[in-house]
Amino acid sequence: MASRKTSDDRRARIEAMRKAEASRERRNRLLTISISGVIVAGLVGFGVYVLNEENEEDKREEKLLAQPISGIKTWDEKKLGNNHVDPKPVTYEQTPPVGGDHHTRWLNCDRSVYKEPVPNENAVHSLEHGAVWVTYNDKAPKGDVEKLEKKVKETSYSMISPIKEQQGAIMLSAWGKQLTVDSADDERVELFFKKYVQGPQTQEPGAACAGGVTAK
Repeated sequence: MASRKTSDDRRARIEAMRKAEASRERRNRLLTISISGVIVAGLVGFGVYVLNEENEEDKREEKLLAQPISGIKTWDEKKLGNNHVDPKPVTYEQTPPVGGDHHTRWLNCDRSVYKEPVPNENAVHSLEHGAVWVTYNDKAPKGDVEKLEKKVKETSYSMISPIKEQQGAIMLSAWGKQLTVDSADDERVELFFKKYVQGPQTQEPGAACAGGVTAK
């Protein structure tokens, strides 16, 4: 009798241990599921938040770009002319020019930094392709020129070169558009790039900017 009782007790303890282990496994599964649910919900919530912030930022930028840039000069794009006239030189009304007749080959404007003056006739062709042309004279501080060169090196469809005879220290030109600033830190510089690099003024959207004439 004592042996049978001992055997029954052992089976009872084993069964109790199995039930306890099964209960513990169920609790662990529920805890894992609960934690996973919280993580997923958090990730989904964070994703929604990020998307909402990006949408709001896009809306703010669209609104900003829709507004005219203070101080910008605009010419009638249709009256500028866009004939190929090389090798004939062209006399432009603006310095630097913002459009008009030009040479067949465009000036390479793929993040192009020029330390010497470039041919206007080739640069105007680049403007036709949607490039922004940054120019400066001797009044522009060296630090500002370096900042603008860095900006150009980071931006396709842009170029920078000196023009000693221009009136403003720093000028930004696109087809039919021109802005004069005194500093590279002027917030309008960044806005000009955002608005007019391959912007709505572009006469030949998608046309190449690389592979053109390279000036030294």
